[in-house]
Amino acid sequence: MKPSTAADFFAGAVDLHIHSDPDSMARAMDGFEVASLAQKLGMKAIVLKNHFEHTASLAYLARKYTPGIEVFGGIALNLAVGGINPVAVDRMARVKGNFGRFVWMPTFDSEHHVEHSGGGRPFVPVARDGRLLPEVVEVLQLIARQQLILATGHSSPAEALLLVRTARELDIDTIIATHPIADPIYMPVAQLKEIAALGAFIEFTCLELNGPHLATSAKAHAEAIRSVGVEHCFLASDLGQAVNPPPPLGFETFASLLAREGFDEGEMAVLTRENPARILGLGRQDMNTV
Repeated sequence: MKPSTAADFFAGAVDLHIHSDPDSMARAMDGFEVASLAQKLGMKAIVLKNHFEHTASLAYLARKYTPGIEVFGGIALNLAVGGINPVAVDRMARVKGNFGRFVWMPTFDSEHHVEHSGGGRPFVPVARDGRLLPEVVEVLQLIARQQLILATGHSSPAEALLLVRTARELDIDTIIATHPIADPIYMPVAQLKEIAALGAFIEFTCLELNGPHLATSAKAHAEAIRSVGVEHCFLASDLGQAVNPPPPLGFETFASLLAREGFDEGEMAVLTRENPARILGLGRQDMNTV
């Protein structure tokens, strides 16, 4: 069932995956603009992501100049920040306000992403011979100590499972499998279930359903969510690219497409409010505001 109006959808919604300027890639809006739009629409919180530098400082400033919405950031461990760099993670987490909460394993520079896109450039490995590299374990230990959120980035399905298993052993409380059914990851449903059983949340994003990104369909997303269980999943936009709609608007469109696949209002609230808010430690959202 689709919420009765867009306003119903936005009230209390949380988007954990937004790209914005300033960036070295073309973006549709800057972090202030996204935060302002999300706040005006009634959203509860957003997370700003950059593949090449941390966004904890941007989150701090966006909060300061856009009161009324929770804004968070993080760091993606690509080559620009030194790859698997515990010092970069530690400094990100210490930025004033402590709004840098996310640590994404390598994305564009992951070994899996580079190989999938044809190779020929440096990459950031996370594992060798079925074992995580020592520096990766060091970062995971830091995430556990600082109570940060681990996201698997563009790791291969096997690497993602290894990361989640080790994270659980190290008592990392909050783990996200980054858009695992999307390009370039394509994780099988059996493995999605295994990761969910370990306590990780499964992210489903709408990037593939917008503009030139048609790698998957709303039906495929819906089938995967049903297979894993709504309680283990959440929706996010992964938008901000110059060629795509503004992140909040694309997010609402994505949710509407999923709702048409048979998810009721309670399930949509879990996917767009309850679970994302839980990940951020914001507490349970009011289901009655759907």
